[in-house]
Amino acid sequence: MQIPFHRPYITEDEINEVVDSLKKGWITMGYKTVEFENRFKEYIGSKNAVAVNSCTAGLHLALRAIGLKEGDEVIVPTITFVATAEVVNYFKAKPVLVDVEKDTHLIDASKIEEKITPKTKAIIPVHYSGQPADMDEILEIAKKYNLFVIEDAAHSLPAWYKGRIVGIIGDITAFSFYATKTLATGEGGMITTDNDEWAEKIRILRLHGISKDAWKRYSKEGSWEYDVLDNGYKYNMTDINAALGLAQLKKLHWMWEERVRIADAYNHAFKEYEELIPYIVKSDRVSSWHLYPLKLNLEALKISRNQFIEELKSRGIGTSIHFIPLYRFSYYKDQGYDKNYPNSEWIFEKVLSLPIFPGMTQQEVNYIIENVIDIVNKNKR
Repeated sequence: MQIPFHRPYITEDEINEVVDSLKKGWITMGYKTVEFENRFKEYIGSKNAVAVNSCTAGLHLALRAIGLKEGDEVIVPTITFVATAEVVNYFKAKPVLVDVEKDTHLIDASKIEEKITPKTKAIIPVHYSGQPADMDEILEIAKKYNLFVIEDAAHSLPAWYKGRIVGIIGDITAFSFYATKTLATGEGGMITTDNDEWAEKIRILRLHGISKDAWKRYSKEGSWEYDVLDNGYKYNMTDINAALGLAQLKKLHWMWEERVRIADAYNHAFKEYEELIPYIVKSDRVSSWHLYPLKLNLEALKISRNQFIEELKSRGIGTSIHFIPLYRFSYYKDQGYDKNYPNSEWIFEKVLSLPIFPGMTQQEVNYIIENVIDIVNKNKR
């Protein structure tokens, strides 16, 4: 059996929506993008939703909206995709790394305050694997030091923190619709915020700084004339991507339930093995289960994490690593970042991500479980 790390869930619904865009002849940002934004903000319950071409673009525009400047500092976790810190570097500002919790891989809120300086402007908590970070503690720190909170919610659609859906908790939230996400548009993202001024600025910046109604200039009620209000970017979503999003949003709850089903099966199967460390979700929150991170108790095994991955690969099971800690990359080493993050190091040598995606059959789930356990049994110390 061959099971990839991820397989997108595409049906006739998505195909028909895209074909509808093609037949209408509007394939860049247009009516479907606006409709997708409206449907998304209704789902989240935010005042504003602005569609962009990636979560990276969303984080970048969020930092523009809050007025990040050269020399400012932004708190980010050590374990995240590089985009979280990359966008800070765009401003010649400094990403300040904070270690994560062993069980959850979330930024350790108890270690944030010691990293705050007069230059600190914002905190970017990452909702790792879809589990919301400790937002009450983070918001309290932000209020104390007058900082902005921009949530990196690339993994967490849908997810809930103490009964509140992710997307309405911090100042600005950026979502990802990359191919592996629960709602996938191939490439794409969404920014949500209740701040109308920020939302308007983001709408302008996402398309070259052109006045907000510029995309209408090619419709029958439009005009060729437009203004450039700011120095912007080419970050807009297209109607083709939005068409996928509209179709996927209708089945989002079911796709989330599919991920929960698989995660529950993994947790139930692995919890009795001392060689395996299942991922922990805190009791006051609900994860999207974008990822299923499994850690290995290497002291109880005769093989390394990398060897475990290769063994799964030989049996047709795709895996990945989420993530290589930021300070391990050459760019950050060259900037003087050290490796003094013990929890991140402990996690990195042990963690791998198993397949978890809508449409996985129970046979596929069982095959993965059986093979993980078989590898453990054959390699016990």
